[in-house]
Amino acid sequence: MTAKKPPSNGTLLSCMPVAVMAVVTGMDVVAGPGVGLLPLVSLGPAFSGLLGGWRRTAVIGVVALLLCVGLGLYDGLFAESRGFAALGSVAGVTGVGIAAAVMRSRREAELAGVRSIAEVAQRVLLRPVPLTAGPLQAAVSYTSAVAEARIGGDLYEVVASPHGVRVIVGDAQGKGLAAVETAAVVLGVFREAAHDEPDLVGLGERLERSVARELEGEKSVTAILAEIGSGHEAVFLNYGHPAPMRVRRDGTADFPQPSSFALPLGLGAQGADGPKPYPVAFGPGEQLLLYTDGVTEARDEHGSFYPLADRAHLLKDLDPHSALDALREDVQRHVAGPPHDDAAMLLLRYHGHGKGKSVPAD
Repeated sequence: MTAKKPPSNGTLLSCMPVAVMAVVTGMDVVAGPGVGLLPLVSLGPAFSGLLGGWRRTAVIGVVALLLCVGLGLYDGLFAESRGFAALGSVAGVTGVGIAAAVMRSRREAELAGVRSIAEVAQRVLLRPVPLTAGPLQAAVSYTSAVAEARIGGDLYEVVASPHGVRVIVGDAQGKGLAAVETAAVVLGVFREAAHDEPDLVGLGERLERSVARELEGEKSVTAILAEIGSGHEAVFLNYGHPAPMRVRRDGTADFPQPSSFALPLGLGAQGADGPKPYPVAFGPGEQLLLYTDGVTEARDEHGSFYPLADRAHLLKDLDPHSALDALREDVQRHVAGPPHDDAAMLLLRYHGHGKGKSVPAD
């Protein structure tokens, strides 16, 4: 036999108004008129106004009024003012409950509209990365730290350009809508410059100028840029961002570091030198994981950081999306609660397609 599913919280809450009125009715019949429980019948429409729609609240209110009349006649309360006072309280609470239900419905409709707009913005800002680009397979994961949000300050993009596959993963300073605005600026410039700039350093310099101009030095973005051409290597530019994780064919992992670290995008006006490109061997059967610090700085209940280096084996699934899902779920289990920061991960697999050929543009 198939086991019955336990009732959901929503079902229990929807039954609460009827259950409350039934309990009050039973207690009033048993205790008699001297206890004065009759006005508590108004709890039915009160709960319904908080949980249900205005029509259901009106129906519950009518039932509550009928109960109030019936119990008042049974207890003989209409011979004095107590019965009419109880009837008035039930009618008043029903009216307030209907008004509350109407207002809540309007707010929910407005929130639904805002969410739909946010989803459109998400598709424009963080559009899906291509499944394949040149010799690469790509998969992406994004977890927002803001409740009910799907986007935040982390950013990513993969562009197949005439100069190679170009990638960016970054983390905008701040949280919420301000961080989303910063991410939009960076992605807009990157998508255009990735096609136009012949070398990765020029692409990084163009990003730096645009971010510094648009954000006016008030905000910054840590970012890592990568370029993968027809050769078996990836070239990186690191603007103060966590180093990528390279997973070799034998499953071992390392984190290639730049010779020197540069300031985040937007802080180039401070006079510091920009990042130097550094190549990393990257060939068929190998993987690159680019991520934001929301992954490596995720803490468990004891304050321990997520051990990304020890989790490379989770990326062994033949499907890159399934592999990345397994890693994301492991990060969530490590935190054992709501995330404290946005977390983006971009997995690149070198599958060898297009070897020896130029990478087509979008």
